[in-house]
Amino acid sequence: MSEEEGGGGGGHAEGVRSGFTPPEGYPVLPPPPYGGSAFTPPDGFPVVVLPPDDARWQDRMRAMVRLPVTERPAPVPPAGRPEPEPAAVPVPRVLDLTLRIGELLLSGGEGAEDVEAAMLGVAYAYGLARVEPNVTFTLLGVSYQPSLTDLPVTMSRTVRRRGTDYTRLAAVFQLVDEITAHEATLEDAYRTLADIRRNRHPYGTWVLTGASGLLAGAASLLVGGNLIIFVAAALAAMLGDRLAWLLAGRGLPEFYQFAVAAMPAAAMGVLIDRYAHWIPGAAGVQSSAVITGGLFALLPGRALVAAVQDGLTGFYITASARLLEVMYLVVGIVIGVTLVLYAGFKLGADLNPDQALRAYDHPWVQLVAAMVLTLAFAVLLQCERGVLVLATLNGGVAWTVYGVLHQQAHGNQVASTAAAAGLVGLFGQLMARYRYVSVLPYVTAAIGPLLPGSATYFGLLAFTQNHTDEGFTLLTRAAALALALAIGVNLGNEVARLVLRTPGPAGPRGAAKRTRGF
Repeated sequence: MSEEEGGGGGGHAEGVRSGFTPPEGYPVLPPPPYGGSAFTPPDGFPVVVLPPDDARWQDRMRAMVRLPVTERPAPVPPAGRPEPEPAAVPVPRVLDLTLRIGELLLSGGEGAEDVEAAMLGVAYAYGLARVEPNVTFTLLGVSYQPSLTDLPVTMSRTVRRRGTDYTRLAAVFQLVDEITAHEATLEDAYRTLADIRRNRHPYGTWVLTGASGLLAGAASLLVGGNLIIFVAAALAAMLGDRLAWLLAGRGLPEFYQFAVAAMPAAAMGVLIDRYAHWIPGAAGVQSSAVITGGLFALLPGRALVAAVQDGLTGFYITASARLLEVMYLVVGIVIGVTLVLYAGFKLGADLNPDQALRAYDHPWVQLVAAMVLTLAFAVLLQCERGVLVLATLNGGVAWTVYGVLHQQAHGNQVASTAAAAGLVGLFGQLMARYRYVSVLPYVTAAIGPLLPGSATYFGLLAFTQNHTDEGFTLLTRAAALALALAIGVNLGNEVARLVLRTPGPAGPRGAAKRTRGF
């Protein structure tokens, strides 16, 4: 038998070589120690440096969510307590509590990554290490596998109702804080969760209706309206709000609720344009500002920002579902407005789509209007009374920055919106971190004055009037403003997590979501 047939490796004296033998000239070096300088490990995941055990649960759990389940550290029992036996942990009850907490957070508008972090924190606090939470737009799941040889326990829960109540959201965050600090037993957590579900909303139905009118009136002042426009926009918004409540009580989908709720604002704009000469002091008023202000309370800005945030953190399915929800709601608004405007045109009304978009420069009036709008928005979001002042101030700061950059310095509108939104996210994260609560109550209402509602509505209105070029221009501007707004808020949050120190020790921020594109 020849040397080649014997597998001598082409003259090598070492013997038979396999396909797994490293070739000569490529020395095998030991990999750097895990947790040292940044490197790409063989499995393609970046190094994630965990914050210390006594850091905020949001930071620690968010970093652990980005680790594979096999690389997560084991739960550490509190000082003075022995580590619980695996058989002593009531796994089904812990998983059920985890799902119920995640359901309240997701239905309240919290981002998918923060929901997963909260679910993981609850499971870890009760001694479950190998837990894998999974959050989508309407479905939550959690799986626990004690070891590689055991069968996993998997549970899921569907989110069927969504409602914005940031007071309830704050209470859930407080409960998660107590659980992760090992201050609440499983029975205590269940009782507290039941109390949170039973608690009534802090503001009644008619208070919310009044806040909707106040928001619409302030928005009309923001785009150039006067006192008559303020009253007209407020009345139209309150009427639309009551109609939406009526349809919701009959079980109609939100698409039809938004379509019907948008009609009173359009009808009020048509009436003022058609019969303004009969109203004392109403000559020359911007009737289209009534429509802009009346629809402002309906615009799904919260869902839009949440969609972009979920997309930036890697939850693309949830982000796509939220964007689809935004699209349906906006189309419902446009259909309701278009039907009324078509009837108004037949009656002789002549609304100018550019009227409410022309330059309006009254800084002090706009600043007060922006802060009133933020306050009304915070009430509609059911924020705690102690949050209202801080959220209002944050909205005032946002509008001041936007006004200085865009109206006074004549800067680019998209860049000015992004800068103002970044400060909203930065200040919101600062307040949330020092109060150990969710950032949403401090951010969502504060971006209200910056929402691209006017450009979106009038762009679609231009399409209905066969002004295609103008419609494309306005819709492109609206999309750019919305993206700048959402990215600015998210960037402000990320910068705050990187550089702001919280009370107590704080660890370094982990790597980006899961893959980094590898």
